[in-house]
Amino acid sequence: MSVAVVTDSTAYLPDELIEGYGIHVVPLYVVLAGHSGREGWDIGPGDVARALAARGHSVSTSRPTPGDFVAAYRRALAEGADRLVSLHLSSELSGTWDAARLAASQVGEHIVTVVDTRSAAMGAGFAVLAAARSAAAGADAATVARTAQEIADATRTFFVVDTLEHLRRGGRIGSAAAVLGSALAVKPVLHVQDGRVVPLEKVRTTTRALHRLVQRAVEAAGQGPVSIAVHHLAAPEKAARLAAEIRERLPQVRELHVSELGAAIGAHVGPGAVGIVVAPFWREPDEETHSEPPED
Repeated sequence: MSVAVVTDSTAYLPDELIEGYGIHVVPLYVVLAGHSGREGWDIGPGDVARALAARGHSVSTSRPTPGDFVAAYRRALAEGADRLVSLHLSSELSGTWDAARLAASQVGEHIVTVVDTRSAAMGAGFAVLAAARSAAAGADAATVARTAQEIADATRTFFVVDTLEHLRRGGRIGSAAAVLGSALAVKPVLHVQDGRVVPLEKVRTTTRALHRLVQRAVEAAGQGPVSIAVHHLAAPEKAARLAAEIRERLPQVRELHVSELGAAIGAHVGPGAVGIVVAPFWREPDEETHSEPPED
């Protein structure tokens, strides 16, 4: 049976991977100055960065509708898929997963498997990519979903923001943590834990925060082959420096993607944010390294 993979626009996979694996992407909505548009189609990261930098310009986001997902599911089925695996950002951060689940009940839960990655950005994107690679290798829907869940569970996401105010306004971090960070003028290193954004450690300067960001990523990588994503919003130079340091310190990196965060997540982290996502590198079982035969 042919399995197609569906995700939402916050996975932030490179376009060439989306096209190469035929991944179906359903966009979230971003509202700028009262105008609603689709993330990645109508509104990009630059639009959000400029709006957040300008005083008095509000930015908000909303999930896709169940109807958006129904249309995507039917399109994938019309293109020849027999089963669908639909993977989305954490249900703790967005109602996107719930909209996908409602759509699956309309299309048929025996046809659509919906997975809550409990992550965001390439924290979810690497799970989507593993699912797409598994499906391309001929795995059934249950195996594709299980593969994605295993990668999502093992993925770590770390990031630093210039200010916690955008996360506080969007309800993605507690008010107490945001106020404390601002009052003490600290630069907290944040991470995604159990599907939520929580502080990991507090440091005094941006330089120190970026150093700890890399150190945390190196520790999370361990010794095995890994996939890395470096995200940013309106901070390409910082992202490039982080990527270069990661390459130097982690020779076992099998793929490294540097990308700007899209409008939906960018609206909550703000300009200047940078992050590193560390995931186990998924490969087909027959690509595993085999041990050398015993000597005679």
